[in-house]
Amino acid sequence: MTPLHFEAEYRPLWDGLAEQLQLARQGKPVDAALLAARYRRVCENLALAQSRAYPVHLLARLEQLANEAHQLVYRRQDYGLHRFGLLLRIELPRAVRAERRCVLLALALFALPLLLSFALSRLELDFALRLLEAGQLREMESMYADGNKAMGRERTAGDDWVMFGHYIFNNIGIGFRCFGAGVLAGVGSAFVLVYNGLAIGAVLGHLQRVGLGHNLWPFVATHSAFELTGIVLAGAAGLRLGLGWLSPGRRSRLDALRAAALAAVPLVYAAFFLLFVAAAVEAFWSPAAWILPGVKYTVALLCWLLVLGWLLFMGREKSHAR
Repeated sequence: MTPLHFEAEYRPLWDGLAEQLQLARQGKPVDAALLAARYRRVCENLALAQSRAYPVHLLARLEQLANEAHQLVYRRQDYGLHRFGLLLRIELPRAVRAERRCVLLALALFALPLLLSFALSRLELDFALRLLEAGQLREMESMYADGNKAMGRERTAGDDWVMFGHYIFNNIGIGFRCFGAGVLAGVGSAFVLVYNGLAIGAVLGHLQRVGLGHNLWPFVATHSAFELTGIVLAGAAGLRLGLGWLSPGRRSRLDALRAAALAAVPLVYAAFFLLFVAAAVEAFWSPAAWILPGVKYTVALLCWLLVLGWLLFMGREKSHAR
C-alpha cells in the first residue's frame, strides 16, 4: 500500500478522532467507547506507518493524534469528581429504580412497624418498655429535655465534630447490619428492618407521650429524610442479596449470589451516601436550638423533596452519544 492509498483509506478515521478531540477540548461530551476504539486504530496506523517509513508529514499527524488521545484517555484532571457526579446523578438513581421491588418491600418492612409502634407507644404506657430498657428511655428523655442548649445529645457530649464522627459510626453501623444480614437468605435484613422500625417508632411515640415532642420533631425532621431513606436502601440491598440465594434460577447458588451482590452494590453506595449526609446534618444543623422550628420544618420538607426527586427522576434523561 502506497502512502497515498494508506492516507486515503484511513483519513476518515483520523478526521473523526480529531473532531472528537476538538469537542473534548471544548468541554463537550463525546462517545468514550468510540474515542477509545479510534485511539487504538490510530496507534496501529502509527506503528504500521513507522515500520514502512512513510513520509514525515504523515507520521507527524499520526503521532500528534495519538499523543492528544493518550492524554485525554489517561489523564484525570478532575480527580474523579466527574465520575462521582455521574454516579450520583445517573447511575445510583437508576439502580434504585431498577430494584424497586426490593426497595418497596424494604420500605414496607421498615415503615409499617415504625408507624404501628409509634401509635401503640402513645396509647399504651408500657409498650415502649417491652422493646427498650427503662434506662434507654430515661436517657432519651434527658437528651430532649427542656433547657438543653442543643437537642438530641447529652449535655456533657463533645463538640459538633465529635458528634459527627459518632453519628457516622452509628448510621453506617445500622446500614451494614441491614445489608450484611441479607446473606441469611434475606431474613436477617428483614428482621433488622422490622426491629429498627419498631425501636424508632417506640422512641418517637414515647417522647411524644411524655410531652417532649416540641423538642423532638424540630431535631429529627431534617436529617430523617436522609437517614430513614438510607436505612431502607441498605435493607433493600440486603433483600436483593437474599433474593439471589433464594431464587438462583438456572445458576448455581454461588453464581446467583455473586450476581445479586453486583446488583446490590449501587444500593449500598446510595444508602451510605445518604447516611453520611444524615450524619452531617444531625451533627451541625439538627441540634441547633437557636434555629426556629418553622425554619427546620421548611428545610426538612425541601430535603424530603430533594431525596425523593433524586431517586425518582434523576438519571432519566436520554444520553446523546456522538
